[in-house]
Amino acid sequence: MNHKRLTLFAGHYGSGKTNIAVNYAIHLAKEGKKVCIADLDIVNPYFRTKDSAQRLQSAGVTLISPQFANTNVDLPALPAEAYRLVQDKSIYGIMDIGGDDRGAYALGRYVDTIREEGDYRMVFVANCYRPLTPTAEDALEVMHEIEEACKLQFTDIVNNSNLGPETTAQTVLDSLDFIEKLSSLSGLPVFAHSAMESVAGQLTELPNVFPLRLQEKYFDLPTI
Repeated sequence: MNHKRLTLFAGHYGSGKTNIAVNYAIHLAKEGKKVCIADLDIVNPYFRTKDSAQRLQSAGVTLISPQFANTNVDLPALPAEAYRLVQDKSIYGIMDIGGDDRGAYALGRYVDTIREEGDYRMVFVANCYRPLTPTAEDALEVMHEIEEACKLQFTDIVNNSNLGPETTAQTVLDSLDFIEKLSSLSGLPVFAHSAMESVAGQLTELPNVFPLRLQEKYFDLPTI
């Protein structure tokens, strides 16, 4: 994979962007890079980057998250230290952006600095198995809403179409028409196809398959 200094993950609520962000941060750390990940999700109190704090720490990844993440208090406040990602050029920064356009507003304060440096990848995490993004056209609409909210354009797409722990290799293969159409409509390349580690090994015919380790909370969710 060709890595940028900053990688921003955004997508529809429930697309799996937090899980992608965590796994990508650990992937970079395993390559020997100095990595910092920031949880900028002020929309979803359930799936938080902080859920993987121990795993990130073990991999040597620095975590920045809202002060009240994973407590009974859920305030829409971003940590001041998140500016470190755009200011410290010695680190590889990962940003987990809130779901949909509401969460994307939080990114706005960093956009000018991100654009000025120009060493970033803005990734749209797509999942055709979510209720509100079953078609490429639906996903494209969400993509445009996020771009309008944060004033930054997407550069790539990750196909994270999955059914949680019920995902099979065929689940991913059945999403290819969707993701190829989304790529065509948006004019953006598919950066990677993601799948659980046990499934990724069965998708050798696909380019850039990114193996994932799911957060434990995925196993508590009902399938759709």
